[in-house]
Amino acid sequence: MFETLEPKSPDAILKLIAEHQNDARAEKVDLGVGVYRDADGKTPILKTVKKAEHWLVGSQASKAYLGSRGDIVFCDAIEKLLFAEGAEDNSRISTVQTPGGSGALRVAAELVVRANPDAVMWVSDPTWNNHVPLLGEAGVKLRAYPYYDTDSNRILFDAMLEALAAAKEGELILLHGCCHNPTGMDLSVAQWDQLADLVTERGLIPFIDIAYQGFAEGLDEDAYGVRLMYDRVPEMVVTQSCSKNFGLYRDRVGALSFVARDEATAKTVDSQALYVVRTMYSLPPDHGGAVVAHILNDADLREEWLAELAEMRGRMNGMRKLLVEALQKTAPEHDFSHVEHTSGMFCYLGVTPEQVARLKQDRGIYLVDSGRINVCGITEGNVEYLAESIASVLY
Repeated sequence: MFETLEPKSPDAILKLIAEHQNDARAEKVDLGVGVYRDADGKTPILKTVKKAEHWLVGSQASKAYLGSRGDIVFCDAIEKLLFAEGAEDNSRISTVQTPGGSGALRVAAELVVRANPDAVMWVSDPTWNNHVPLLGEAGVKLRAYPYYDTDSNRILFDAMLEALAAAKEGELILLHGCCHNPTGMDLSVAQWDQLADLVTERGLIPFIDIAYQGFAEGLDEDAYGVRLMYDRVPEMVVTQSCSKNFGLYRDRVGALSFVARDEATAKTVDSQALYVVRTMYSLPPDHGGAVVAHILNDADLREEWLAELAEMRGRMNGMRKLLVEALQKTAPEHDFSHVEHTSGMFCYLGVTPEQVARLKQDRGIYLVDSGRINVCGITEGNVEYLAESIASVLY
């Protein structure tokens, strides 16, 4: 049977991780892998996560199944985090805990196709490299809308609106809630407002993936697009991840929320979502979700977590500024100022695939072919070497 299969190429990011690990050069720099790193280049466990885990180990009385929805306390806490206080009591909203944001995306795609086998979803060009396989291989028909101009390093907002004006009623639009991956360029409040007008006029369905809430400006600020659409549209889909803002990468903590037209429809959608979960992976992992729920519901831990979140956000912003300043010295004829105006972990550096290959081969600088970098790979100790390396492939 299996002789009919063809080998698949390894994931570009996972391949890059392996190449970096096998590189013996001491000065090597990893700008590819999508995890937060501190000033020492490590991915730490948050102090609040450690405290919540100690609490969980000491208080948990059973390892029995929670059910396909997962932890109800977690789901309620996520609804408040996304949609604001009181959302957990809105009968139009239903939420399930999922194995990471990727699990949320795949369950959502399966349910979309169940509701409409010919469903069309508009996806930004570019978008996270796993969006297309997660959604498309479930059967969703994907269309691209312009988002980013690599020459001017800006959002193509007018072109985006023009493309989406051709979308038909009932079609979905995949939007990044904040910290757009891979560009790091986010819509402004005014642009979100204008987009919401188009969505309501055309009868489109927002599908918002928010994987970095708190990494751009703050929890409430980063949820602006989600809450705006929630107030304006009759139905929407939101996928969420706790990998970045809680540092729970390997624990796979995510959530999928649906907003339906009315309570009766919400109950139907919820029942279908639970069925998809049951037939796909049956039940979500509990540990990470219980940790998140405890942090969000404990006033002191929540405040401490907000401080840790602000520290991570500040480090990323600081590294952007350091890199731009260093590049102004090593490559003064080139403008890298756009890097400082991005949000979250990622942005486009503005180099070609050929220059990326030279950076890896000659200098041990690892990034994906598109030129996307993770600014968390930058430290005060390597920024000068990094800027010199980038300059070396520009001339």
